[in-house]
Amino acid sequence: MEKLLLVEDDLTLVRMLRSFLEGEGFRTTTASGQTAAMEQMAAAQPDLALVDLSLAEGNGFAVCGEAKRLGIPVIFLTASGDEYSVVAGLDMGADDYIAKPFRPRELVSRIRSVLRRTGKGRRVVTLRDLTVDTEKGTVTKAGKEVFLSALEYRLLLVFLNSRGQILSRNRLLEEIWDSAGDFVSDNTLTVYIKRLRDKIETDPAQPSLIKTVRGLGYRLEG
Repeated sequence: MEKLLLVEDDLTLVRMLRSFLEGEGFRTTTASGQTAAMEQMAAAQPDLALVDLSLAEGNGFAVCGEAKRLGIPVIFLTASGDEYSVVAGLDMGADDYIAKPFRPRELVSRIRSVLRRTGKGRRVVTLRDLTVDTEKGTVTKAGKEVFLSALEYRLLLVFLNSRGQILSRNRLLEEIWDSAGDFVSDNTLTVYIKRLRDKIETDPAQPSLIKTVRGLGYRLEG
């Protein structure tokens, strides 16, 4: 599963983009300024960095330069019509750019294109006998395709993006709501977790992948 670093100080945009990108199968971390971005690139080595060139702390050009030094592809985000930033970013070696405001699906298309071009893409995630192809949006178990609804698939991606972590019911509700744009109640979440277990667990009555952590939430075992 590809790791993205989103360097952006607009918290509303960060929340929207992170939820959308994780719903598309990307593991996404964020940084609001140059210092945090530099630290995360060195520690986590993301597969690609999305960098806003205008930051409240530091600037995106420095982040872009460090990313290229580390061999991390960069797509930079710039204000519409800012020709100077476009030229300067490309001259620094940025792999692509996209002007705000942009459509999220156009951004995903640009991300996948850069990942393919730079050989950074990792489309297939394997968990025991379960295989998820995040680019094709397919799931197979023991070699046989598993057909998931849109919400079941997004729920599975949320778990994959947070493998080994305990996810509270509130966190899951927020992720599904943002990704699907539908109202999901607490009772509905219970139904979808059961349906997902029925399809991906060898023994849904005693799940070994999506474990219930009593009083806290759920955890995907890996």
